Amino acid sequence: MHKPRLYVAGAALLLVPFLPLAASAQEPTPTQAAPATTQQQPQPQSPADTNANAGSSSSNGKHTHAHDFLIRGTVFQPNSLAFPAARLRIRRAKEKKFRWETYTNSRGEFAVRVPQGLQYELVIHLKDFADQTRMVDASSGISEDNVVFRMQATTGEKK
Repeated sequence: MHKPRLYVAGAALLLVPFLPLAASAQEPTPTQAAPATTQQQPQPQSPADTNANAGSSSSNGKHTHAHDFLIRGTVFQPNSLAFPAARLRIRRAKEKKFRWETYTNSRGEFAVRVPQGLQYELVIHLKDFADQTRMVDASSGISEDNVVFRMQATTGEKK
């Protein structure tokens, strides 16, 4: 019976049985000793394939978001805490129909991509709070850094 050998690989210990080599057998070289269970790595695409796929979204008429305008902001409660799950709706200036809608995250933050070159109206309507509206000009090409909404209670009670 052969004694197992103990190998240390990083922080893990491996217990490998020791089998003596026969006199005619040689140790395999690193290129010959490929494990049988290794998975094949996916082959990277050639640059020609990558370039062919890159233009496909614009050539078929879909919107690429390359020239979008990012509106980011934060909604606060009256006590200056973040307002999570507040519903924000966005429409083009002077339109009645809202085209975008999002909700704030747990930190009261939101971010929405809209097409560049127009003016937009951001509206927050929450029960027991006064409506808040902000206008954002997306014609400059510079994303609005931080639109801040500070909600005010309409009933006089603190929320």
